[in-house]
Amino acid sequence: TLKAFKRTKKLLKRNSNARTRILSHDEYEALCSHAALHVKHAVIIAYHTGMRRGEILQLRWPMVDMKARTITLEAYMTKDDEKRIIPISPSLYKTLKSIPKALHDDHVLMFRGKPLDTLGKALQRACVKAGILYGRNTKNGFIFHDLRHSFNTNMRKAGVTESVIMAITGHSTREMFDRYNTVDLEDARQAVNTLEVFFQNVKQNVKHA
Repeated sequence: TLKAFKRTKKLLKRNSNARTRILSHDEYEALCSHAALHVKHAVIIAYHTGMRRGEILQLRWPMVDMKARTITLEAYMTKDDEKRIIPISPSLYKTLKSIPKALHDDHVLMFRGKPLDTLGKALQRACVKAGILYGRNTKNGFIFHDLRHSFNTNMRKAGVTESVIMAITGHSTREMFDRYNTVDLEDARQAVNTLEVFFQNVKQNVKHA
């Protein structure tokens, strides 16, 4: 019983610290327009796939099938040690096609002739230029991992079923999916608008009964 209590307490504490920051589409476009090219490419990949930062930095061209329009992440690359196949959207396809391939290295993201290994300072500079608050300890501050939250939330808003979203992002449990799916003011407004339509339909049905 004590062990179960400790697990529950730990779970509640972890969820209380879950981030809810997502990047709006306007913020995304502003960030892309002000970011250095290597940062822009990383942001676009994250925004359109929900991939983790480490998965993106490890991404190599043999994992990208432009003909089938898929990205294959082997088990050793993923946090849950499970292979994932991620579809490439038309927007992401256009971006990937524009990235030149290095002759001496097969990493997708390169910077000054070497595989890209960090985004921190360059991402922060881009956020400042785009007028986006940056930093984990800054109120409403943005960090790169929030792009994963944004992907989950945008997919859900687009009507994609949760099981499909979880398969793409590699969330093995509903609990983890819920942590990355943010319900915002837009969702709340949509909910009350839906309720209003429901009430109108009820009135019409009563009127014609």
